[in-house]
Amino acid sequence: MSSDGVPQSGLATTEEREQPLLAPYAMRSSDSRGRRYEERDHPYRGPFQRDRDRILHSSAYRRLSGKMQVFTGEMGDYHRTRLTHTQEVASIARTIARGLRLNEDLVEALALFHDIGHPPFGHAGEDALSECLADDGGFSHNRHALVIAETLETRYHTFPGLNLTQEVLDGQSFRAERPSHPKTCLLETQVVELADSITYNAHDTDDAVKLGLVELDQLTAIPLIAATLEDTAADLSSADPRQIRKAMVYGLVDRQVSRLLQYNSRRLADVNFGSAHQAGESPFRLQTDPDLVGPKGELEQFLFQCVYRHPRLLEVRQRAQARLHKMFDGYVTHPERLPGHFQQRIDEVGVRRVAAEYLAGMTDRYCDRQFHNYFTDLD
Repeated sequence: MSSDGVPQSGLATTEEREQPLLAPYAMRSSDSRGRRYEERDHPYRGPFQRDRDRILHSSAYRRLSGKMQVFTGEMGDYHRTRLTHTQEVASIARTIARGLRLNEDLVEALALFHDIGHPPFGHAGEDALSECLADDGGFSHNRHALVIAETLETRYHTFPGLNLTQEVLDGQSFRAERPSHPKTCLLETQVVELADSITYNAHDTDDAVKLGLVELDQLTAIPLIAATLEDTAADLSSADPRQIRKAMVYGLVDRQVSRLLQYNSRRLADVNFGSAHQAGESPFRLQTDPDLVGPKGELEQFLFQCVYRHPRLLEVRQRAQARLHKMFDGYVTHPERLPGHFQQRIDEVGVRRVAAEYLAGMTDRYCDRQFHNYFTDLD
């Protein structure tokens, strides 16, 4: 029995569990560079499992449920939020990690963390805050995630932030600083990048059809989707549109993940890396199957033109950006309206950066409520 009452007999260590499962090029928990503030090891949870749990229990993660992914809550309650998108990325990323024998705990932590810094109203909100801070370094949700993890979250009395491992922070730094980031990049980080792309291609397509922004016939004419439906095991000749839509979404994910695993497992066997460090330091990058790059690009171009630039979404985008600009100016002019713990940061990073950080933490609904309560009277 340990000092904290946890029975030790029969419990495998994280290192013992990982040894038979992970490939030589996978990141091992025992090789982690640790945390900024030293902590004792947990008796049965590895460092990346603990990172995952800290992210899951953070306030910033919970608030993702109230932030739009692409479509606003005014359009219904079927579509993905930033939280459900994050969960779907994590699911797909874990599948890829398992297929390539990478560290699933690290991949899951990176996936759950990857969008935690997103402001309200999706990329429209990020663009607005970046415009507000154009003379102060701009705003990036990827960089803001690091600020949340290292400073803004206050869950522990002995240190600020979440005290995540260096591997999770490095993975997020890679996202924040690409393409200028140094070459070092663990394969686990690369998996999350690929899973993110697979996820939004399939699920933005699903939401767009369900919400009536595009017709199913438009999508089935796109080569990648046509080939996906052609290869499905089910006979869709008598299926209704709802069944076809669901088969399309499942097929898009399965096709991309399967081809990615087949293509990259062969490449990894050829390079034969001996360690995660060797793989990360090399120019090798996990990639989409070259045969899918062109068709995938066609689908993304369709989504950009017909979905992301749809008049209904542009109207939401313009309204949200105007509100964020007005609120930003209001908080800068009246910093006493900021919560106390944000006011305390003004001497450290300046009132403009603090105003953007506070706005970035809001959910869509809370942002709207604050606007109507405090800012409709401003010129």
